Amino acid sequence: MHAWMCETLDGPAALQWRERPTPQPADDEVLIAIHAASLNFPDLLIVQGKYQMRPELPFAPGAEFAGVVEAVGSAVKHLQVGMPVAALGGHGGFATHACVKAMQVMPLPAGFPLRDAAAFAFTYGTAHHALIDRAALQAGETVLVLGAAGGVGTAAIQIAKAAGATVIAAASTDAKCDLCREIGADATINYATTPLRDALKDVTKGKGVDVVFDPVGGSHAEPAFRAIAWRGRYLVIGFAEGQIPALPWNLPLLKGASIVGVFWGDFVRREPAANARMLGVLASQYGHGLIKPVIDEVLPLSKLSDAYRRLENRQILGKLVMVPDELLAKA
Repeated sequence: MHAWMCETLDGPAALQWRERPTPQPADDEVLIAIHAASLNFPDLLIVQGKYQMRPELPFAPGAEFAGVVEAVGSAVKHLQVGMPVAALGGHGGFATHACVKAMQVMPLPAGFPLRDAAAFAFTYGTAHHALIDRAALQAGETVLVLGAAGGVGTAAIQIAKAAGATVIAAASTDAKCDLCREIGADATINYATTPLRDALKDVTKGKGVDVVFDPVGGSHAEPAFRAIAWRGRYLVIGFAEGQIPALPWNLPLLKGASIVGVFWGDFVRREPAANARMLGVLASQYGHGLIKPVIDEVLPLSKLSDAYRRLENRQILGKLVMVPDELLAKA
């Protein structure tokens, strides 16, 4: 097998394409031949040593991937060789093969393309856990999605619309706002050209938003919170802008509002049965056409450095999917 290996925590430029022995699954693992892997923001943080999880060096990054089971451990009963699956391994996906704990593997229903599956669980799992589980979003409520044209943002738009909410999508360019409207957003705000708080006051006619979905952090957090409605819920997803915001503590007091942390990765670890039920709901919504990953482009795995560069420069609409070069050539 071959893999992009992180041997030092010096960022994407330091990754090395290496030949490695093909691993054999432990009793509770499966070996997957990877057909597609998607790029997520934590994949950048993890090779910089900035993510909550720090695998032992060297490791292959790539948290989310899909492929076909090639071998199963002796204790694995629900997965079989030849089965198409999606996996959330935490790392290992930017390679031709990976061994993953069986509990981190999702069997795919018929008609679920592997490239969509590789761009599915991480973002839709995060969005569903945030909006439906943590925020208890109700039909008729209004949701503000920051960073709305990214992978988790586009997922949040679709999950909120499926729940019957009104969605305001905020992004940094007109092209990104156009994409958000195409996938269901009711209103959009280009926060690079329009003050966010003023725009939200206009769009909501002064009522404010019930839920803020924030994977960005940084400079947009305080104006978004100042536009939150009474009993609003502010979902802390991540800090793609790079800065962890500091909010005045009187703001949640005055609005009767809640600041709600969302750590889907630990939810998966701590509540695997609840996560499995959620993934079943998401697979059903996909099957009914309510949600579908927005894939910016499919790139050969050899172009991983280009993909990282686009991620760092905020140039991706939805998600990038990487495919091993030999499989892409056959497509």
